[in-house]
Amino acid sequence: MTTVTAPAAGRASTPARTGAAALAGTGTLIRFGLRRDRVRIPVWVVALTLGTMSTVTEFTTLYSTAAERASAVSSMDSPAALAMTGPRHYLTDYNIGSMMGHQLIGFMAVLVGLMSVLIVTRHTRDEEETGRAELVRSTVVGHHAQLASALAVAAVANLALAALLTLSVLSAGVDGITAGEALLYGLTLAAIGLVFAGVAAITTQITAHTRGASGMALAVIGVAYVLRASGDVGNDALSWLSPIGWGQRTYVFVDNRWWPLLLCLALAALTAATGFLLSTRRDVGAGLRSSRLGRRTASDSLTRPLGFALRLHRGTLLGFGAGLFLMGVMYGSILGEAAGMVKDIEQIQEALAKIGGASVAESFASMIMVVIAVVAAVYVVMATLRPRAEESAGRAEPLLATGLSRDRWLGSHVAVALAGGTALLLVAGLGFGLSGAASVGDGGLVLQLVGAALAYGPALWVTVGVAVALFGWFPRAGTAAWIVPVYAFVVGYLGSVLQFPDWMNNLSPFGHVPQLPAAGMSWTPMLVLTALAAGLIRLGLAGFRRRDLETK
Repeated sequence: MTTVTAPAAGRASTPARTGAAALAGTGTLIRFGLRRDRVRIPVWVVALTLGTMSTVTEFTTLYSTAAERASAVSSMDSPAALAMTGPRHYLTDYNIGSMMGHQLIGFMAVLVGLMSVLIVTRHTRDEEETGRAELVRSTVVGHHAQLASALAVAAVANLALAALLTLSVLSAGVDGITAGEALLYGLTLAAIGLVFAGVAAITTQITAHTRGASGMALAVIGVAYVLRASGDVGNDALSWLSPIGWGQRTYVFVDNRWWPLLLCLALAALTAATGFLLSTRRDVGAGLRSSRLGRRTASDSLTRPLGFALRLHRGTLLGFGAGLFLMGVMYGSILGEAAGMVKDIEQIQEALAKIGGASVAESFASMIMVVIAVVAAVYVVMATLRPRAEESAGRAEPLLATGLSRDRWLGSHVAVALAGGTALLLVAGLGFGLSGAASVGDGGLVLQLVGAALAYGPALWVTVGVAVALFGWFPRAGTAAWIVPVYAFVVGYLGSVLQFPDWMNNLSPFGHVPQLPAAGMSWTPMLVLTALAAGLIRLGLAGFRRRDLETK
């Protein structure tokens, strides 16, 4: 227990924080980190690769002829479409490869950045917050070893993703795609991931909390995406302020520029070096920004379980609310152009016709509602599994040692998840409705789309119920609850285009929600889903009352 000692006055660092000794034990920590992430990293890499390949397959099916690709160009050449995809230059030669570069790099960069941020914060700030870092550093481990190993693990994940993407794109058999182009596509995403790993190396030095470090890094990803979108629609200079914009300007499958990758690598090295430098300015477990002292007395709401749970979930809830409102606005802005965008795409026309609706705009809105509901489901799974994190960190034990019952403690988190998820649907529907009404020129669409979004509330509650039941009876299997939103997206959104059989959709709670505004309201499935959610929540609470609590 040595590293908590402050350096002597006038010295920027101690000898243990400089030179080769500062990296002692890095190799061992890298192997340990890869061992701990032996499931997480492969899941990330395979999921991102499968997502890419399913989209490539979809592109190949939907745009098999020159006429269909020309129609796609006319659909994509609008400010709203460019903001959601990438720069216009890709449209000059719009083949299957350039479609990947245009429509996938921006979206995939956000997910790759998320993967990198979570890896770095998990192996640095989370280790310090739980006290394990101090224990590790009491052995023969240098001051920079932990951050260096975390960045190395993130680099391994990004390079593995690049290799798998390269091989997968080549094996897809798309005409005209060379090995060099496939490698550039994979390395572009890896380079962007390294940039955001470096960003996380800085944010983990600023705050003493994992959620704060992750939140700041994710905010940087959001700003980078907004700068990219703004630059692609208007002033191109804004895109050059974003590493996502740099990646898109490789113009892979069109011009195949390699030099933008050097910008990403230089920024990744600069941010990582800054992270190492800042780490010498603080003690283990502390952040550069000191935590604010709380009030001398807690407010009335914090003395109650529900108010305390709401305070814990507040940051995540606000972040998802802002993101979903923006997402609704972006989708609503293209609602008026939906008919023109899909007029020559037979598969989309068939999927929209299957949904029904008086117009293409209504059918399109119903399809997009699935995506919005799935994003809201991601929040409710995170919120419902928060008690598991509190229990694992040892914070639940002292609370439950008081007069607070297990039902009230877990119930307060569940109540926030239920109400918060419903509020997210309301916010997303409002953004979609306001923007869509302006795009279509129909003011009545606001209430219709808000109602359509809220109709997914019971399906969200079932998702909460599944997570509570798993936490209550099988806490180690709680992460299995992520299957619900992932499956809902695959069969609910992609399945409508790829024509999956109906029975697959029926296995998802989201598959039973009336597809408003294209279809009419049906209360029976809503009541059944609500009853199912209530039963699962009661089952989870019963399990939590009966099992042992994880203690420290």
